[in-house]
Amino acid sequence: MKTLVTGCSGLVGSALVEALFQQGHTVQCLQREKKSGGKNFWATHAISERERVCDQVVHLAGENVSSGRWSAAQKQRILDSRIVGTRELVDFISLLPQKPRVVLCASAVGFYGNRGEQTVDETGSPGSGFLAEVCRQWEKELEPLRDLGIRTVNLRFGMILSGKGGALQRMIPPFRAGFGGVIGSGGQYVSWISVGDVVGVIDFLMGKTSVHGPVNVVTPTPVTNRQLTVALGKALGRPTFFKVPAFLAKSILGQMADEMVLSSTRAIPRVLLAAGYTFQDTSLDAVLQECLKAS
Repeated sequence: MKTLVTGCSGLVGSALVEALFQQGHTVQCLQREKKSGGKNFWATHAISERERVCDQVVHLAGENVSSGRWSAAQKQRILDSRIVGTRELVDFISLLPQKPRVVLCASAVGFYGNRGEQTVDETGSPGSGFLAEVCRQWEKELEPLRDLGIRTVNLRFGMILSGKGGALQRMIPPFRAGFGGVIGSGGQYVSWISVGDVVGVIDFLMGKTSVHGPVNVVTPTPVTNRQLTVALGKALGRPTFFKVPAFLAKSILGQMADEMVLSSTRAIPRVLLAAGYTFQDTSLDAVLQECLKAS
């Protein structure tokens, strides 16, 4: 089985590539173009005609949305890395003489926007805001492949917990220093999943031919910011009395605070559960302990 992967060096990509190799897959990592003066997004010219055959594609690449306060330029990079990158990848796939059986493309539960306490599954409508619009446009870019009869899956990721990077690694230092605490009201929901389950879900969906379209890649047990705070403090053996008022989060992070740390998305994986996927990690406490061992 040959798999073409973008974003191979990222949190999910590196874990996925390792797992695919262990299963005996041939993996081809598609790299960004660095020599075309901005004319091309991907270095597809580096792939010979003989190598332009793959059974499946997993597209994970995209500018980090939480690397810092959003400037106009940063928001444009976030959007372009997903829209332009996906569009060029779709064009490349469309011209392949032998099409892949399935294309799985990253997205996020940010698609739903701020939903408060409302539970949302894959039938939920898109929300409002920058991230929701990015996700909506991102997913739309796969439509030409559907028209070609290729099965496509939009992987709507929640917060991915790993000991090797991601949001958790940015949370650990202040928590260890005793400054961990609830952000805003603490009632906003966080839809989460372990990186191990992310890899398991992708592997499952590669072979689950009945599944297409959006899939919430989250555990069935979303938690509130307060519950996450308490669980991480307990795992680290540190107090969590410190509180970050909403106005302070907004003054530091701007729009990013409203759409990420203060936004509430209570997503459930209806499609995965109906398809028969069995989650490996459903206990937040156990996942945090494992992540801390690996960090």
